[in-house]
Amino acid sequence: MNIVIIEDEKPNADRLTRLIMALKPDAVIVEVLESIADSVAWLSANPMPGLVMMDVRLSDGLSFEIFSKVKITCPIIFTTAYDEYAVRAFKFNSIDYLLKPIEQDELAISFSKLNNTVEGDLSKKLESLLSFVSTKDYRSRFLLPYRDGFKTLLVSDVKYFYLEHKITRAKLHNGTEEVIALNMDELESQLDPKLFFRANRQYIIHIDAIDQIYNHFNSKLVVLIKNNPGLEIIVSREKAALLKSWIDY
Repeated sequence: MNIVIIEDEKPNADRLTRLIMALKPDAVIVEVLESIADSVAWLSANPMPGLVMMDVRLSDGLSFEIFSKVKITCPIIFTTAYDEYAVRAFKFNSIDYLLKPIEQDELAISFSKLNNTVEGDLSKKLESLLSFVSTKDYRSRFLLPYRDGFKTLLVSDVKYFYLEHKITRAKLHNGTEEVIALNMDELESQLDPKLFFRANRQYIIHIDAIDQIYNHFNSKLVVLIKNNPGLEIIVSREKAALLKSWIDY
């Protein structure tokens, strides 16, 4: 199998290469590409490989842009450091993806799935994914029970959402709280990833609510929220880089 890796971080590309060769010693890594521009140029000028391993976020944008410029007919496995935008789309459209850091057993499962995928199915899934990414509409308000009726809560009024005793709550800018009748995964899929970040299993935070960020042990980060003294939200090492790029964009 000839494999192309599209990944802009060399350590990740090197690790992926080692994992691939451990599972498929006869595979050939024909090219490692670091950007959308390089990928489009190479794919336009060379025969289609047997597989593309594609990172979602590249140095010059989201890798989905590649598909509008060149037709890829081979199977694709996406890789991501928990990119909320992409992972939601994959959950809806059943295209395979791997979360970084990639483990060998997970890659082996992805390879086994490829053997059961026909080209027509792949094309339909990819078309569905791109349609989802380009048309996704995000929640702007909630309708909440109130006394004998209902009231609305604007998403823009929320500093962060958190899970406590299996109940999802919204902490508002005015200091009050509201119960949200969604679990955290459902809520995450409905919020704009440009504004909200899933810091961990317990917290989803609004970008404007962040006060300070500190380094923590084992390459983790601590997020402090404005006007919430004593609240420290821990972000894992795996998601720390994504948090920083999310804020810096």
